[in-house]
Amino acid sequence: MRRPDPSLDYFFRPKAVAVIGASSKPGKIGHESLRSLLMTGYSGKVYPVNPKAETILGLRAYPSLLDIPDDVDLAVITLPAKAVVDAMRDCVKKGVKAVVIISGGFGEAGPEGKAIEEEVVRIARQGGIRIVGPNCIGVFDGYSRVDTSFQPHERMGRPGPGAAAFLSQSGTFGATFLDWAAEDHLGVSKMVSLGNRADVDEADLISYLARDDETRVIGVYVESFTRGRELMESVRHAGKPVVVYKASRTEKGSLAAVSHTGRMVVRHEVASSALRQAGALLVDSFGELYAAVKALAKQPPSRGGVVMVTNGAGPCVMAADELAMRGVPLVQLSERTKEELRNALPPYALVGDFVIDLTGSANTSDYLKALEVLVRAEEVGLLGVFVVFQDSPLEDDFAEVLSRFDRGGKPLLVFAAGGRYTRVKRSLLERAGIPTYDDVREFAAASLALWWWGRHGRQGAPSV
Repeated sequence: MRRPDPSLDYFFRPKAVAVIGASSKPGKIGHESLRSLLMTGYSGKVYPVNPKAETILGLRAYPSLLDIPDDVDLAVITLPAKAVVDAMRDCVKKGVKAVVIISGGFGEAGPEGKAIEEEVVRIARQGGIRIVGPNCIGVFDGYSRVDTSFQPHERMGRPGPGAAAFLSQSGTFGATFLDWAAEDHLGVSKMVSLGNRADVDEADLISYLARDDETRVIGVYVESFTRGRELMESVRHAGKPVVVYKASRTEKGSLAAVSHTGRMVVRHEVASSALRQAGALLVDSFGELYAAVKALAKQPPSRGGVVMVTNGAGPCVMAADELAMRGVPLVQLSERTKEELRNALPPYALVGDFVIDLTGSANTSDYLKALEVLVRAEEVGLLGVFVVFQDSPLEDDFAEVLSRFDRGGKPLLVFAAGGRYTRVKRSLLERAGIPTYDDVREFAAASLALWWWGRHGRQGAPSV
């Protein structure tokens, strides 16, 4: 396995960043990428480069990169594709270590664009520069607060620092991941939108993140491979959960992927099989990818089957189907545990093998009594709390009480569907580190991820 390139540090911890093509006009990519660096909290030096402006966003603008008096570690290029070749030559002369090329019009645009892309890479390699992109939104670091994206803060949230990393060939999914993470109080270590992957790819970054102390789980959205063998090796040796959504599953999807990033696509069945053998967990949608990453970042792994406690059993029936189809074990409660539950709960509670139906009469005390028994039960690996927040017998403070409940080291996931009131309660739980879901498929994907990692961990490739 190739060791991670230490020069990738310059994408995430640069001391100085130049935005080449910075614009004075709000809404322009060169303006918004510069504004993101300033608003997200990056504390290093920032230099706008624009020969037609004296100042941009209160910063002195420089006619060219070579006019900046200080060293520059990272350059963000937002120029049209044809102008990027000369900009890259300036980066080599300046001693820049890393470049994010936001601009499109390269390999995805046809032969002329592909030729420009190849020339840019040739220049970069001669100068010892690594490239993220082109045709991307670039990088986000939850700790250093480097943020090259051109999505305004008014339109996309930025999460705080945390354990989840996300790599994406799609800038759209990169932006969505950050937005959802900010809303769910999910801390993010790093997000990289890879675009055309002219240089840096998933294999490089998984190897890098495997040795990143700030990262505990790696999510990947991938359509096609650049270096398939190296990618599998990076997953195999990651030592951390790697969750993958592999798109372009059909002939039409493959054609769309080629027009998206200009890359040919490996047959889906072959690619999926290789990823599983390498040790990745594959999921079936972007929503499931996010659900699994969130669970792995916020909760400990599961060491046993799932039990569900609810005041409305309908979603539990659906969840049982989804869990069974994914091979996630549903707990078989022992007779001793069942007897403890019957003694602790009111007569209206229904105690099954893996569902404790407290019915619509349930209150906070009923949930706590059930959970206290289940935490002690050796056969229980994961606590699934299904709650109808809309039911009037359930006190308003249920979410606050649940967030303080001592789970004895067992993971807990919450399913709750509903409108404004339910979303407020879910947000409170998310802030406390309890993942919540309103889709049973995503709940099941999260449960699978915790069970999978608890079962396999660093031991090798799973068979799920």
